[in-house]
Amino acid sequence: MALLVAAAYFMEILDGTVIAPAAPSIAAEFGISAVDVNVAITAYALTLGVLIPVSGWLARRFGVRPIFLLALTVFTLASAGCAAAPNLELLTVTRVLQGVGGALMVPVGRLAILRTTPKSDLVRAIAYLTWPALLAPVVAPLVGGALAEYASWRWIFLINLPLGLVALAVAYRLVPALEEEPPGRLDAVGFALTAAGVAALIVAAEGLRSGFGVGVAVALAVAVLGLVSAVVHLLRTRAPLLDLRTLRVGTFRTSVLSGSVYRALITAIPFLLPLFFQVGFGWSATLAGLALGALFLGNVGIKPATTPLMRRFGIRTVMLGSIVVGMACLVGMALLPVDAPVPTVAAVLVVSGVARSTGFTAYNTLAFADVPEPDMNHASTLQSTLQELGVGLGVAVGALLVRFGDTVVSGAAGPFRVAFLGLAVFMLVPAFAGTRLPRTAGDALTGR
Repeated sequence: MALLVAAAYFMEILDGTVIAPAAPSIAAEFGISAVDVNVAITAYALTLGVLIPVSGWLARRFGVRPIFLLALTVFTLASAGCAAAPNLELLTVTRVLQGVGGALMVPVGRLAILRTTPKSDLVRAIAYLTWPALLAPVVAPLVGGALAEYASWRWIFLINLPLGLVALAVAYRLVPALEEEPPGRLDAVGFALTAAGVAALIVAAEGLRSGFGVGVAVALAVAVLGLVSAVVHLLRTRAPLLDLRTLRVGTFRTSVLSGSVYRALITAIPFLLPLFFQVGFGWSATLAGLALGALFLGNVGIKPATTPLMRRFGIRTVMLGSIVVGMACLVGMALLPVDAPVPTVAAVLVVSGVARSTGFTAYNTLAFADVPEPDMNHASTLQSTLQELGVGLGVAVGALLVRFGDTVVSGAAGPFRVAFLGLAVFMLVPAFAGTRLPRTAGDALTGR
């Protein structure tokens, strides 16, 4: 079942980023500018961010199994709609429907795993769920670019059809009908405030890619007002949409808060690297895309060793080691000369992929180590919401750092070097939070 949810997670993340490299092809067919296609990307991210918080309530109200099957069905049908879209307007509508399915698939699927997996097996199960977050952002530029160039952008969505049908068949057999306590009435106020704050934050993050303006400022103001109001409400109400009291668990708090910062910074790397290689080094788009394969090799190569490493040294040590190595790799990327040999570049990216894999696995494993069984639903929903925000904000942070670099240095590669150094500095935030964890954090899961 963990592999099934991982496959669903992979489809969700892939479809969030795979459109970007195909935007010029989509724009050419629809007779619009490439920048206009961004609305289809934003619509998907917006729907995910708004609906993920309500996924936990829906799972308790209607059951994990029915909601998960419905989510897969909606996502698959919406993918077919995206592939058949004759214009940007319908593509955007079907992307919203895709986001509806994606928002329910992963939190509800993760909940099914948490509710049915003994804690002794949770490390292995969560390891499967780490793969999509590692691979999808690296694979998406290759898949999107290749399909748009050599086939048609519509195949970006058509490949979801067989995957979705297989996932539905497997889910029908595997996902159990779990008994749920009635959740009570939906916290409509909490949902409205959270949805408004999250939506405004995503809109601001997307807008920041093009620069800071009045629209971005308004969106940020709405985001701050909405999220602050949501936090106050969620802490005061008896039956909140998102139970922020789960953050009292130290290991969970570190995993979802500083872990979201870590995820945002790491997510910016696959976004910046292809641009860095094409604009700064003068590489072709194909070579730049292939270079990301080195990240993939690092991710995959270390994966079988991540669990043994956590059992041998502890989750805290592996987490801090991943952050330190990741910072060193970011500095290494910034210092790469324009004429750097491809093997040297690949070596830096492989090590970065290793740190990325072990870091993600450590954070994901630690998240539910000490969360009580009755709080698993709220914890899963809260983690999914913050992770989605982290991924969306990561690209915006990367774009902002490049813009800042453009004001302080010259040359084509200079702004990207500043961006990588900036990401390395920001890594101090999760590093500091990690040092405050006890050395034995998560040992009950790893059996250390």
